[in-house]
Amino acid sequence: MRLKSELYKKEQEDVIDKVITILDLEHKNTYTLYELDKNEEIQNKIMELIPDIRKWFSFNGLKAVGEPNRIKRPWLSIIKQLTKSKYNLFIKELRYTDKGIQIKTQHYTFLKIII
Repeated sequence: MRLKSELYKKEQEDVIDKVITILDLEHKNTYTLYELDKNEEIQNKIMELIPDIRKWFSFNGLKAVGEPNRIKRPWLSIIKQLTKSKYNLFIKELRYTDKGIQIKTQHYTFLKIII
């Protein structure tokens, strides 16, 4: 039996490209966790891809797809997992002040893999 990665390569690429488009990684390659937590539009669009991910990907290692209600941020897990074929992800801790409130968050930088 052939693997889904062999059978559905084009469909998988389409789903990955949708994630990249949702995040607009061609124009903006950095996000903070605080920013993503506040952006429900991105979260909802990523979560709407779950049926396609289940259809075209082997999701045994992706709990966010199999059991999204058991994970705090399933959309973040999906982003990290699907973008890693085209982008390297660098994460660092970040502290800043927003309207007088100290915020401690993660800073994500996506760098396109050039082959």
